[in-house]
Amino acid sequence: MKPAAFDYTNPADLAAALQALSGDAKPIAGGQSLTPMLNLRLARPASLVDIRRQPDLLAVSETDDAIRYGAALPHAAFEDGAVPECTNGMMRHVASGIAYRAVRNRGTIGGSIAHADPAADWISTLLALDARVIVRGAKGETAWPIERFMLGGFTTVLEAGELITGVSVPRLSASARWGYYKICRKTGEFAKAIGAVVSDPDRGVFRLVCGAVEVTPLLLEARDADAAAAAAEIDARLSERPPSARQLHKIAVRRALEALAEARQ
Repeated sequence: MKPAAFDYTNPADLAAALQALSGDAKPIAGGQSLTPMLNLRLARPASLVDIRRQPDLLAVSETDDAIRYGAALPHAAFEDGAVPECTNGMMRHVASGIAYRAVRNRGTIGGSIAHADPAADWISTLLALDARVIVRGAKGETAWPIERFMLGGFTTVLEAGELITGVSVPRLSASARWGYYKICRKTGEFAKAIGAVVSDPDRGVFRLVCGAVEVTPLLLEARDADAAAAAAEIDARLSERPPSARQLHKIAVRRALEALAEARQ
């Protein structure tokens, strides 16, 4: 199939892009999620606003506490180390496992967050890292905790005329360690289950995430690497899911915790 007819806008700057998004329009950068939806006519915007070369959306800014990455940065920029790293290698590792290299060359971190597919790698990873999603619109700029930004599967707080401009990721301390594990039927597919954990004792942080659960990833209540307690919480919070599905999630979380334990040695 081919997409329904739409207009195309290539704005000169970010202000013009936000103005162009005020109607029935969609931004496009990498297009790795939006283009298939257009072809299947699941999305029928009146206009596409090209933001992939906006300098503001490709910029990286650093503070003592965090790094802000522009929303139009491709996954490959993280995989290749082309941007500063503040997560002791976690973002680079996760980026390298997203789909295929052709997708990583064009797909963007902001596009993945905006699409809000529960099975996407960045959603669970950034929740484990306690990241903030930077949204700009007519009311100004807002930094949303990612657990509040994503309301459910493919659903976010974004309104017409608003755009993700970046993501702010806290700096991990030198002693911080992490674990990440996803279960896929084959390489390049979306995950059936994700486990992500970040332990940063110097900052008093321990965040354990059960992802790819068809809705917003679960930030588990565990405050230590207790796999049995995490498994019990997964059973309780996903009680409506079949036992086989819950088992996949428990395995992914347990293996993420095992990876954390190995990293600590």
